[in-house]
Amino acid sequence: MNDAHPAPRKAKPPSYLDAIIPLLVLIGLVGASVALFGLNAVDGPLQVGIILSTMVAVVIILKNGHVWEEIAESGRKGIATVVGAIFILLAVGALIGTWNMSGTIPTLVYYGIKLITPGWFYPITFLVCACTSLSIGSSWTTAGTVGVGLIGLAHMTGLSPAITAGAIISGAYVGDKVSPLSESTVLAAQLAGVDLYVHIRSQMWTTIPAGLVALVAFAVFGLRRGGSFDSAMTNAELARLDSLFHISIWNLVPLVFLLGLSIRRVPAALAIMSSALLAGAMAAFMQPQAIARFIGEPDTAAPIVAIKGIWLAMANGFKANSGIPQVDELLSRGGMDSMLLTIWLIIGAVTFGILVDDFGMLGKLVTPVLLRAKTMGRLFFTVVATAIGLNIVAGDQYIALLLPSRLFKSEFARRGLAPENLSRSVGDAGIVTSPLVPWNSCGAYMAAVLGVSTLAYMPFALFNIAAPICTLLLGLTGFKIRRIPIE
Repeated sequence: MNDAHPAPRKAKPPSYLDAIIPLLVLIGLVGASVALFGLNAVDGPLQVGIILSTMVAVVIILKNGHVWEEIAESGRKGIATVVGAIFILLAVGALIGTWNMSGTIPTLVYYGIKLITPGWFYPITFLVCACTSLSIGSSWTTAGTVGVGLIGLAHMTGLSPAITAGAIISGAYVGDKVSPLSESTVLAAQLAGVDLYVHIRSQMWTTIPAGLVALVAFAVFGLRRGGSFDSAMTNAELARLDSLFHISIWNLVPLVFLLGLSIRRVPAALAIMSSALLAGAMAAFMQPQAIARFIGEPDTAAPIVAIKGIWLAMANGFKANSGIPQVDELLSRGGMDSMLLTIWLIIGAVTFGILVDDFGMLGKLVTPVLLRAKTMGRLFFTVVATAIGLNIVAGDQYIALLLPSRLFKSEFARRGLAPENLSRSVGDAGIVTSPLVPWNSCGAYMAAVLGVSTLAYMPFALFNIAAPICTLLLGLTGFKIRRIPIE
């Protein structure tokens, strides 16, 4: 009787077919989710598609002789890489809720709108949206709130909705690219293994030139077209903001506090949560009427109302009821729970990415490409082309961030290139080009909320076009390319 256990089956490397199938399934399911559910795809269907694609990858990995314990360990390793990002996202949700309640965001919007004049409409639109997105970290919210009002003004004055939409999207993606409150910025840094503020400083070398190019171009458009408009709509929004909140420069203290902590390199999650708590405490003194309307308990003692307001704003976000849709949509947001869909999406995308990377599928596909990228300029071009290509074929910004970061991380280290070079390139190509693709979730969203087709505003999304060009120029010239010792 032979009691010997059979020798474990040796795992074999993936074939080209093994490597391509999960990506084709991912592209098909992501495309189907966007086609079937449109803007609502990010509310769950897109995440389901990514999880199913991950299951397909798991089946192939098991077929090649690997055991479940290896797959589980790889998944745990992937989730561990984004734990920091998850805490930051939850802190951002809390901050947005308390910044709305404290009047910080309303004050920024109030002063921003007051700057608008007809001759300088396009460049001011770009600057207002850039400032708004930097303060709240969301391109979608900026476009869907301030952007909607600005598009309305363009229609009333006979100014170009396409140029206006391009200016809105350009400004909105400044914050999406470099704001510490942006989940895209946080994810790009985390995936490349870079400190958040190191990543942001690195991004400035492409963000500032691209922003200046866009600003000058929009100024030229504005001076050539001019125009005048009836400011009744703008005045109504300003008056409503002024009646709902005590508008004061002091409301910007939480923003200044956050910037100060960031300069002192306080960990991002701690800095953001500290600013959220400060804004909540200030709201109790600066905006008691806003908290009272939010809680709706007139018989409850004021200190209890303030505590409940801060707690709920951090958990579920602040809710406004001004009667003006643009104002309500801008202010009724935030809360940790608002980040849960994004966290779900990130967990699914990271798990898919690390599995196809750890078990050789990405390497099988990317090795022939890397062999042809002999020079640093070609390497940067390959990163940018891969990120833009994934925005086109996969239709999702997070996949365009995740997969290139996983694909090229080891190659950058092998060539002695600091990881912030990779995070900057992926951010410039993966984040800002997503709204330029009509079937991408970002492009579909922008076209829907602004009422301008993607192909119409695409030539005028100047910041989004200039940013990847800037990162290619850095790669070609070697300017501001930090190097590290080769291990």
